[in-house]
Amino acid sequence: MAKFVTIRDVNDDKVALGHLELGGWVKTHRQSKRVSFIELTDGTAVAGLQLVIDPTLAGYAENVSKVQTGASIRVSGELIVSPGKGQKYEFQVKSFDLVGEADPEQFPLQKKAHSLEFLREVLHLRPRTSTMGAVLRVRSAAAFAVHRFFQERGFFYLNTPIISTSDCEGAGEMFHVSTLDPENPPRVNGKIDYSQDFFKEPASLTVSGQLEGEVCAMGISKIYTFGPTFRAENSNTTRHLAEFWMIEPEMAFYELEDNMELAQDFVQGVIKEVLSTCSKEIEFLASQEWVQPGHIDNLQAVCESKFTRLDYTDAITILEKSGKSFEYPVSWGIDLQSEHERFLTDEHVKGPVTVVNYPKDIKAFYMRLNEDGKTVRAMDVLVPRLGEIIGGSQREERYDVLLAKIRAMGLDEAAYWWYLELRKFGTVPHAGFGLGFERLLMYMTGMQNIRDVMPFPRFPGFAKF
Repeated sequence: MAKFVTIRDVNDDKVALGHLELGGWVKTHRQSKRVSFIELTDGTAVAGLQLVIDPTLAGYAENVSKVQTGASIRVSGELIVSPGKGQKYEFQVKSFDLVGEADPEQFPLQKKAHSLEFLREVLHLRPRTSTMGAVLRVRSAAAFAVHRFFQERGFFYLNTPIISTSDCEGAGEMFHVSTLDPENPPRVNGKIDYSQDFFKEPASLTVSGQLEGEVCAMGISKIYTFGPTFRAENSNTTRHLAEFWMIEPEMAFYELEDNMELAQDFVQGVIKEVLSTCSKEIEFLASQEWVQPGHIDNLQAVCESKFTRLDYTDAITILEKSGKSFEYPVSWGIDLQSEHERFLTDEHVKGPVTVVNYPKDIKAFYMRLNEDGKTVRAMDVLVPRLGEIIGGSQREERYDVLLAKIRAMGLDEAAYWWYLELRKFGTVPHAGFGLGFERLLMYMTGMQNIRDVMPFPRFPGFAKF
């Protein structure tokens, strides 16, 4: 009886030679009077499998001869060691079934190089390309590596709300959720009457699951979230999306030092696993023209490095004395820009850097205030060629200090009553960090635009598919 297998299993020597059944899509089809060659792909591997078809095969004229790029087929036959060069195996077809045709006049993905910009216009077909197929397989492996990392360390996976009534970052760049008539909402004294809305108060899509994560860490010690977050930020850049996935661990009884160690272990652990499980995908992507030379060596170097730690004040001094003419001038109190971060990693340290103790005025209200009253126990993990990949902090566990910071930043004290109560009933030192999953994927794959590591990207002016 025929055994249905994947091309990945064939290429990885997990399938014995002999009679098999395969299904997939045609990448190329070359015909002659004596033989026909089809390169078949099923999306499970970088390399396809060469099918060899004798023109005397039953149904050849009605089916095989009409097959074009993009068509779907099912075949059965014999897997053998290839006598030719360029591939390890080939497949001698004994029966052939044309499942779905693809009109070459209409199918947009012909056998030629397509720009990444063009492929974003055909998101429904983009997964069939070698590049996007590789990216999606890396994405899957990386997601599994994230869960494995935390599960093996005793963390509990938590699903935080997607609809929220609090703004974790205090930035206000949020997508609002409402069932009120947008053209004629009920009003009281000129203001929208949210008491008539579904949730009876203003609600939005979450920008972070951190605050809810802290709640659960205060009960079960170590948690992590891994889910979608949303920012209504009108940024048309290669590094921003309106919808993206965040990984956010929160740990009770952790301080800044513990947080930094976990962040380093996490980055290195996920990259190592992806390099191991998706080596062919990473090698293929590294060979593309848009990926910087030495990509794989850079990833391996990060995995083997001890992340250098720099106080923010020392980092500013280093930048000021660098002799570099930065686009954004350097002075104490600024938020580090990508050019500053890359100088620290690529030129000064020549490796990963964790910058700590940032000025309180450029960081969020929940970060623990240092004894100097000017800085907070914040950390940013910077990696070569990218810059910031993780942002985190020790959280403020002191009730009076947190309340004062909320008031100083002009936030609605009443909206954070439950967050404040965590500091009244059994408060403990705790810490956590956030990592944008798509940023990590960009770093591992070498893709230059964040829209190319998300299957269906959402950005200003675009929410199609």
